[in-house]
Amino acid sequence: QLWEGVEGIGINDFFKDVESQLYKVQYRVLLSRYRGRTECPDCNGYRLRKEALYVKVGGRHIGELSTMPAKELKIWFDELDNKLSVHDKQVGKRILIELHHRLTTLISVGLGYLTMSRLANSLSGGESQRIQLTRSLGSNLTNSLYILDEPSIGLHSRDTANLIKVLKELRDLGNTVVVVEHDEMMMREADHIIDMGPMASHLGGEVVAEGDYDAIISNPNSLTGKYLQGELSIDPPKTIRKWNRSITVEGARQNNLKNITVEFPLNVLCVVSGVSGSGKTTLVKQILYPALRKLKGEFGDKVGFHKQITGDTESIAQIELVDQNPIGKSSRSNPVTYIKAYDEIRDLYARQPLSKMRGFQPKHFSFNVDGGRCDTCKGEGEQVVEMQFLADVHLVCESCGGKRFKEEVLEVKYKDKSIFDVLEMSVDEAINFFYDEKGLSAALQPLSDVGLGYVKLGQSSDTLSGGEAQRVKLASFLGKGRSGNKILFIFDEPTTGLHFNDIKKLLASFNALIEQGHSIIVIEHNTDVIRSADWVIDLGPEAGDGGGEIVFKGTPAALKKSKESHTARYIS
Repeated sequence: QLWEGVEGIGINDFFKDVESQLYKVQYRVLLSRYRGRTECPDCNGYRLRKEALYVKVGGRHIGELSTMPAKELKIWFDELDNKLSVHDKQVGKRILIELHHRLTTLISVGLGYLTMSRLANSLSGGESQRIQLTRSLGSNLTNSLYILDEPSIGLHSRDTANLIKVLKELRDLGNTVVVVEHDEMMMREADHIIDMGPMASHLGGEVVAEGDYDAIISNPNSLTGKYLQGELSIDPPKTIRKWNRSITVEGARQNNLKNITVEFPLNVLCVVSGVSGSGKTTLVKQILYPALRKLKGEFGDKVGFHKQITGDTESIAQIELVDQNPIGKSSRSNPVTYIKAYDEIRDLYARQPLSKMRGFQPKHFSFNVDGGRCDTCKGEGEQVVEMQFLADVHLVCESCGGKRFKEEVLEVKYKDKSIFDVLEMSVDEAINFFYDEKGLSAALQPLSDVGLGYVKLGQSSDTLSGGEAQRVKLASFLGKGRSGNKILFIFDEPTTGLHFNDIKKLLASFNALIEQGHSIIVIEHNTDVIRSADWVIDLGPEAGDGGGEIVFKGTPAALKKSKESHTARYIS
């Protein structure tokens, strides 16, 4: 009666009246404050019409089955065999075989806790990757070539072990499995390893070593081998930073979180660990990050269910989520424009004697505005021919020969190099080249510090991998140096796609940010990063409904002694 009211004055009628006056801003604010997403009363959240839900098998309709976790669904289908008539078994024979096989594969890659109706955008990166893997593995092919690009991304070491079992089963069926991987466990179990190098980009591209695991660690030229053997290592810090400020999330209960209260220390490297699907992404990216943004008055995504956020929120000026999304919107964007170092390069070329004679300003050395850029390709260096029903064809620009600038601009030289020559240099080459220009070499240094010394200055941002894009963002903050604004950085699995050597550089960059007074929270499975943390929050103990609780909080040294934590077994 409260909702329906008496004679048209219930809550429903009140909101209908408000909706009819949405042109007034105060009504829009009122609606956004008191209205949220809730389960549809007509279909009870099943998303199907009544007619579809009338069809039942074994006493259940498709909506009920889609809300069951994969583990329970497998048990239900196993029991269904006894309930079906001979005719029904014949009708569903092929479908049931496929269902059994695919559900078994889903469980074997550690996703038995997922319900079939779970929204794809609520999955973590590791979960999405494994669902794609299940689709391939579930097809049961033989004599096939499987190529997997870093399948261990987003996986806890325990889940990686399960994944290796599945890949070996594929091999035993008579398939060839090729894996691009940096994970040590995966390398130990491989039958044959091909180590590329010796370094990255134009400094690599050669086969440095190949053979089984023993052949790699005994090869003196292999950087990977030196880390695997222990000659080189990622050492945890000698002393752990103490902390006295923190932010606390109280009563977190989104997805599988069990009404937990979590304290995140500030001014240290805090790592959130736990098996895949234990609730790390939910806690940090769906509750902490959007809630803090809301507190700061910034626009953010919908905040997950929690009671409140307390602690030293005033000591943080801004919150930055450094993810693996591409950094540039335009094809002319590149790492050096993103970290604002290109402005100094343009100023340097505008100061050259020939530039002054010809009246060139810094804008003439930009490929984003008219003036000095090639008029034919608009500074792209190539022209795109649209092919209607086929993929577009990219041709080198005939006017500038791919050099992006007009001839008269390219005639301006610094140390006998034109602006195009500079853009073709790698970051490390440019730092040496601009040695005399202290401000410029210092602006480029952060890119080298995060392990991107091999990237060309003019390399288009859309050709960078997710891990590279994330490190360019990190470099842009490193380059700002000490400032009054204290930032809380949130990284979601920053070691994705990184070699041991790059992880070492990444950890050095984290320490540099903390020395500048910032705070870092990292969601991570990598054992080297967990060992190097000042504080670890381990969620679990299992995935899905079996997780969502704090298993451990404290220093990495204390984590090693934890009996309940799966993470403890792999870092000791």
